[in-house]
Amino acid sequence: MRRKTGLAIAGAVTLAWCEWLNWRWSRTLVGNSGGTAEAVVVLGYRNPRAAANAVNRWRVRAGIRSIAAGGAHDTRVIFSGGATGGGVTEAQVMADYATSVLGFDGTVLLEDRSTTTWENITNVIPLLEDVDRIKIVSQPAHALKARAYLRRQRPDLAERLVRADDYRPGEWLIAKPLLALYGLWAVRGLDADERKVSL
Repeated sequence: MRRKTGLAIAGAVTLAWCEWLNWRWSRTLVGNSGGTAEAVVVLGYRNPRAAANAVNRWRVRAGIRSIAAGGAHDTRVIFSGGATGGGVTEAQVMADYATSVLGFDGTVLLEDRSTTTWENITNVIPLLEDVDRIKIVSQPAHALKARAYLRRQRPDLAERLVRADDYRPGEWLIAKPLLALYGLWAVRGLDADERKVSL
């Protein structure tokens, strides 16, 4: 009985720690930039088939729910990702899912050349120059890594970063330990000042 209780407590502590890590990553390197013109950048995930996989479907939903209330007409959603296997790019797969399955009818832009997170950021920069607020959507650690890359490439644009709605308590609960391990690996190259919680 004690062993079962100990395992249950250890499991609960592990899940709480994983939730805290993802919460923390979602609130790092973001501010409170004002204005109405907004860009939501959704980063793609390896998608060898023409239909969106589970990760890309979730990222698209998180991107759409990240649009500020009442701001759909002033928001552009940028799907970023090149081809990683078949002929269809990650960007196109995500855009198709957003429009045909979710019925999104806002402004959609595609960045379909990048194959790394660094390239995602490099290639979307021209699409961000005239917006007031920038949200980057992915799993929280991956989004943090992308925000750090924007800060390195264009500090002036990084000042416009605000929090996306890509973290919700309990979401991906069963996978949170794996996501936390991946996250720790993903952010290992960030500097100490790139890991400070902003909000």
